[in-house]
Amino acid sequence: MTLGKRGSAFPALATSRLRLRAPDAADVASYGAVLRAPNVTRFSDIPDQPRDAQVERIIRFMVRLHATGKGCGWVIEDAESSTLIGAVRFNHFDRRARLGEIGYELHSAFWGRGMMSEAVHAVVACGHRLFGLNRIEAWTLPGNPASDRVLEKAGFHYEGTLRQRARFKGAFHDFRMFGRVAADPIPA
Repeated sequence: MTLGKRGSAFPALATSRLRLRAPDAADVASYGAVLRAPNVTRFSDIPDQPRDAQVERIIRFMVRLHATGKGCGWVIEDAESSTLIGAVRFNHFDRRARLGEIGYELHSAFWGRGMMSEAVHAVVACGHRLFGLNRIEAWTLPGNPASDRVLEKAGFHYEGTLRQRARFKGAFHDFRMFGRVAADPIPA
């Protein structure tokens, strides 16, 4: 598959504990429960305690990403129970630079088990191998070392802080930028 090719089959992914599949409108309630769980959106540009309409917009955005070739979004299910526990996505692709930016959320009841590291690892491999991305980047906010560790476990390197890079939730925020390139080894 080439980067952002319209009409291509959705790249469902699986790990030993997770299934990453295409999002759909039926996921709004379950994904809303993820986003409303304690502290899930604390370090995110997603509103705290988002309303149903906001969750619907996010799901529609994730559905359109792959359909339009502008990115790719997955909902994350626990393989054993089929429970939707989070999401991970390439928020956008830059075709010319062969670059993608990832973002993710995981229900707080599943934190500390390595599940998001597992999901990001699968998405990174897909990004480099299937989509042909040379560079993948992500940002975290200061004070979120757990998300920093998720990225580092997937082979990302901290590259610096962009001061007051964005404004959301009524304040300016510094972005801790992480990146990896296709030549970087994908950790086992």
